[in-house]
Amino acid sequence: MRSQAVPSKTSRRSSGWAKLPIALKVGSFLILLVLLMVLASTLNPVDPNATTPHRLAPLFSPGHPLGTDILGRDTLARVLAGAQNALYVGLIAVGIGLSVGLLLGVLAGYLGGWLDQILSVLLEALYALPALLIALLLAAIFNPGVTTSMVAIGLAAVPAFARVARAGVLSVKTLPYIEAARALGMGSGRIMLRHVLPNIIGPLVVQASLAFAVAILAEAALSYLGLGTQPPNPSWGRMLREAQSYQELTPYPVIFPGLAIGLAVLGFNLLGDGLRDYLDPRKRS
Repeated sequence: MRSQAVPSKTSRRSSGWAKLPIALKVGSFLILLVLLMVLASTLNPVDPNATTPHRLAPLFSPGHPLGTDILGRDTLARVLAGAQNALYVGLIAVGIGLSVGLLLGVLAGYLGGWLDQILSVLLEALYALPALLIALLLAAIFNPGVTTSMVAIGLAAVPAFARVARAGVLSVKTLPYIEAARALGMGSGRIMLRHVLPNIIGPLVVQASLAFAVAILAEAALSYLGLGTQPPNPSWGRMLREAQSYQELTPYPVIFPGLAIGLAVLGFNLLGDGLRDYLDPRKRS
């Protein structure tokens, strides 16, 4: 009788990796590059705000691999520091949108009735306001800066998270085990924490990845317009704004922050698409 070979752990891991969606692989790789940029920014001894006499230095200059800007600041150090700023703003903004949107969506979907109608109207009204307009409103009341951009981007992301949470709750709350939990006398809060939230976490993770890409792009746009990160703190959008006036002399201070924005946004978008395909049982099969 022929003995069957037992697959090793390495082969099982490699086969599992091969079955992952290509978008998930590429997105994870690009996000890993952005995280390495953040790590390099922490370990980089060059001050991104320090000026030198070497203005508009070309590529591969001594001490300045990506050249310098009009003030002699190192382009590589500023791009790496911009990655840290972009991820920080994106993390806080997505956290605001996720926490507020999840709370409103779960309450609207589970309780229903007049509360669902009122919250739906409020979310639709908030959905009509883009992050740029919210940032303008906040900048008129407070000073423009990183906090203003984070709050504006987070509030603009609330309706999307609330819709995903509400749709998930509506599809889960009528299932038999939820009815059984109610029959056993379990309270609404306990049911939502133990039975509802674990079943809607997958779509929320996908939405968080997609919202992260939007947050990075929105932060760059707000910084470009002067409503986000204020000088001299480095930001990809601010770097584009400052380099726009002398891009005919040297294009590199425009190319590298723009390339960083594109890679980060593409990475989180691909990660969200890949997670959506991976978590969908129909597409996985």
